[in-house]
Amino acid sequence: MKDNYKRRPGVARHMDPYHKRPESDEDEIQSGVIEGRNAVIEALRAGRAIDKIYIAKGETDAALGHIKSKARDAGAVVVDADRNKLDAMSQTGAHQGIIALAAVKEYSTIDDIFSIAEERGEEPFIIICDEISDHHNLGAIIRTADAAGAHGIIIPKRRSAGVTAIVAKTSAGAVEHMAVARVPNITAAINELKKRGVWIYGTAADGASPLWETDLKGSAAIVIGSEGDGMSRLVAESCDFKVSIPMKGKVSSLNASVSAAVIMYEVVRQRDNP
Repeated sequence: MKDNYKRRPGVARHMDPYHKRPESDEDEIQSGVIEGRNAVIEALRAGRAIDKIYIAKGETDAALGHIKSKARDAGAVVVDADRNKLDAMSQTGAHQGIIALAAVKEYSTIDDIFSIAEERGEEPFIIICDEISDHHNLGAIIRTADAAGAHGIIIPKRRSAGVTAIVAKTSAGAVEHMAVARVPNITAAINELKKRGVWIYGTAADGASPLWETDLKGSAAIVIGSEGDGMSRLVAESCDFKVSIPMKGKVSSLNASVSAAVIMYEVVRQRDNP
């Protein structure tokens, strides 16, 4: 029973010593690239979903400043980049100091996720990705979340993979069916979920709540920490429970997307067997 637990603040780390190096921005560029000032301006005017915009460092051009302001108003992440980096990312060789990456779909909101749960007549089941930077991991998490019947995924705007072409491909199309909300601050999002009656379960190797003994039947949000460092301190302290997955082998951790899959399907098992 949840009433038997107390909030346990502390730092939880979901270590993944064998995690892949996150893709560089050059690796990420497979599709959805918009290069040049006019092209980026028109994409913003058309309301196209932009995941991230790279602008040459040190540029004082008024046009680029205008684009930067418009991009931030549209919710895109704006990053200063060396010209050498932009040259390496460019597919046309004519980037004019700016490259944008279009998101493969519009981001949802936390309200959208709750609406989906309400429409299905189910308790909210949400996945929170705390700085998952590997695009393949995020894609795999989205694919499993769709299969497990989750209502949505929450990711941070910064220090996280976005819904890019690689993520869409790895998700095997599941990204088209999964609500993904991108928020400025994960801790603030967690606090909002708590106010709306959702219990927060963080994954941690040293978690005091063994997975098989944890009640996951009600409104639940599962937090998956980053590949290398696990949950950030403030996020870990915001969790109601720190859940650990039993490990019987020599290796003491699982890949982030594998851990997510194990926990999501324990939620499915418990909900299907009340």
